[in-house]
Amino acid sequence: MTDKTSDFAAADFAADLAALRADIASLSETITGLMRGRADAAGAAVQGAVGDARDQLSHAASRAQDGAFGAAADLERRIERDPLTAVLIAAGIGMAIGMMTKSRK
Repeated sequence: MTDKTSDFAAADFAADLAALRADIASLSETITGLMRGRADAAGAAVQGAVGDARDQLSHAASRAQDGAFGAAADLERRIERDPLTAVLIAAGIGMAIGMMTKSRK
C-alpha cells in the first residue's frame, strides 16, 4: 500500500511540477508581451516628441528667416532712400575696423 501511495504522490508531484512549469512559461510570455507593448508605446511617444520638436524648430527657423529677410528689405529701402547716409556709415565702419586692426609698431 505504501508503494501505491508513494507512486500516487510522485505522480501527483510530477503533475504539479508540470503545471507549475506551464504557468511559469505562460507568465513569461505574458510579461514579454507587456514589455513589448510598453516598448512600442515608449517608441511611439519618442517619435511623436521628436516630430513635434522638429516642427517647432522648423517654424522657429522659418520665423527667423522671415525676420532676417524683413530686416534686409528694410535696410535696402533705407539705403535707396538715403544713399549718402549709407555710404558715410559704411565708410565710418570701415575706418573703425581699419583702426582696430592696424598694427602698432
